[in-house]
Amino acid sequence: MKTPGYGEEMIPIMNFNFLAKILPPPENKFYNFFEEGAEVCELSSQLFYQIVHSDLKEREEYLIHARTYKRRATEALQGSLALLNASFITPIDREDIQLISLYLYRSTKVILKACVNLRIYKIDSYNDIVKKQAEILIKSTEELRALISTLKKNPHLKDVTERNYKIKDIENRGDEILFTATEEIFSGKYDALSVLKLRDIYKGIENALDMCSAISDLIVNIVLKHS
Repeated sequence: MKTPGYGEEMIPIMNFNFLAKILPPPENKFYNFFEEGAEVCELSSQLFYQIVHSDLKEREEYLIHARTYKRRATEALQGSLALLNASFITPIDREDIQLISLYLYRSTKVILKACVNLRIYKIDSYNDIVKKQAEILIKSTEELRALISTLKKNPHLKDVTERNYKIKDIENRGDEILFTATEEIFSGKYDALSVLKLRDIYKGIENALDMCSAISDLIVNIVLKHS
């Protein structure tokens, strides 16, 4: 073995696993997991819409997709967290990666739970309130998916803020629908069991809209930190 002379430096032999950890993950892998989570969230909202506009016989067929979406959401979350644990250097703060991944998973989980409840409660047909909720839920998840897709492109704060305003506006419309729905279910035209069923469905979709808004706020904060 050659001994280094004067002025020569010892070159340490680095472990390749360690080297892989300190280098940024290739091909924006974190962002790919975010986009997968956002896509599944949007697909879940479309599933809710389809079930609301279907009859009892069709709902079982639609719910087959719920299991697939739940698995994909879980894989996106687990993949993101596994990559986070294996990386020392990340494109954005570690806690932000964890929160985006977790919130996307929770949002999908809430929507899919609402889908399952539609089957469990065996309501023959759904009123205009549930249908309106289904429509705005799709709009919210569409905007969220578009917002998530901009992260890897170093978006301008103005563009992110404008899309955040759209999601906030959708959330506000959801609040208005929930207020009207709550007045209606306690108007005396429903029996006690129907009130419990409808209230649970209404609140489940409202929770999903709130989660989309929370993810949107988080992304705005991320862009602010990196502006």
